Amino acid sequence: MSFYLSSYARDAGYRVKSFGRVDSTNILAGTFAKEREKGQLWIVATEQIAGRGRRGRQWISSAGNLYTTLLLVDDFEPGKLASLGFVAGISLIEALRCVLPQALQNVLSVTLKWPNDVLIGGDKLAGILLEMIPLKDHMNGILVGIGVNIVSSPVNCSYATASLIEKGVNCSPEMFFEALSYTWVDNYRLWNRGFSLEAIRNRWLSYASGLGQKISVKLHSEIISGVFETIDRKCQLILRKLNGQQVIIPAGDVYFGAVTSASFDF
Repeated sequence: MSFYLSSYARDAGYRVKSFGRVDSTNILAGTFAKEREKGQLWIVATEQIAGRGRRGRQWISSAGNLYTTLLLVDDFEPGKLASLGFVAGISLIEALRCVLPQALQNVLSVTLKWPNDVLIGGDKLAGILLEMIPLKDHMNGILVGIGVNIVSSPVNCSYATASLIEKGVNCSPEMFFEALSYTWVDNYRLWNRGFSLEAIRNRWLSYASGLGQKISVKLHSEIISGVFETIDRKCQLILRKLNGQQVIIPAGDVYFGAVTSASFDF
């Protein structure tokens, strides 16, 4: 199985390396970074045996889905890393709209769940994992890991999941990757200009799931509930509690509606 970039991505200087079964595309991309591989390199695999999600969680990586990591090498500031996840989320949404049949365009809702999930019809379709690796000469390697449920989705999760095929969308991993490589280019250019971070934030908010609604956020040892007001320029979630107190949340797991601590294992 071979993956190909869109001509637009190739013209912008991106490259791709395709693999079969790997530990994970992030691990492989990190190895390439340490071997002084230059950036703008997409790593794609047909299957992962050691895939990871946020906070080190296992990511089920069955064959037939899309597993890819984009390696970028530059003198990135660590503080900008979170906003790069928003670039990936927006690009995934736009790629999804490219492959959705016209008949489903107005039927299936496609949204972003803070911080780095893509939902289709309210169910998790894709996730993003960002990592930074310090390199020589004050450079950093940025790994933008992406997993998309094309033909299957994980079971026994604490949240609802779905695949494209389950939603009636007939799309191969190769087709989705080509669309993603296309939509990434302009969104990354916008982000990389620096002064356009506000544009990225506003675009992310236009796709946000649960905005203005009651949500609960699981932190390390507590659950906080309130109204999802917005995200700030650091990509932190702003929540308004029922007593009017505003809470800034840099990281956590969002659940829609009210939940109690009894719902979780801490």
